[in-house]
Amino acid sequence: MNGTETLLILEVPAPILKAKAERVAAVDDGVRDLMERMLAAMYAAPGIGLAAPQVGVGRRVVVVDLAKEDEPPAPIRLVNPEVVWRSDEESIGEEGCLSLPGQYADVRRPESVRVAYLDEHGSPREIAAGGLLARCLQHEIDHLDGILFTDHLSALKRNMILRKLAKRRRDRD
Repeated sequence: MNGTETLLILEVPAPILKAKAERVAAVDDGVRDLMERMLAAMYAAPGIGLAAPQVGVGRRVVVVDLAKEDEPPAPIRLVNPEVVWRSDEESIGEEGCLSLPGQYADVRRPESVRVAYLDEHGSPREIAAGGLLARCLQHEIDHLDGILFTDHLSALKRNMILRKLAKRRRDRD
């Protein structure tokens, strides 16, 4: 991959979306370039989080930015992120996904998490998050394990969403 190629966000049923991503051995220029291009694809979509498998790269890399439109970008770049603590308190919130365009559902997740990761320089970091940031981090880390937000739903709700996506694809093609 070179820095000029535009990343395409894959949609369900792309097989890589259900595969477990590989750990990154070292944060190098290639990983940093991937993160910058992931951010560009995420902003263009637009979205608030993106995992490397969503752009066809089976590596444990995530980018997130919850800045509002009128705020300067505040990207968080995470390599090999791992939830190291979850609160007992849970909350239900609506989630969507760039790989399941136009589909949303309420998902129950821990309200707060602590995530250990390597930053874009390879330095170990930890972030404590609650609310939307906690939800977004859990959603993106799920992607690294081949888990989609629809996997947290009942079979009935999941199948309804997958049927809508299939119809959308047929209508588009």
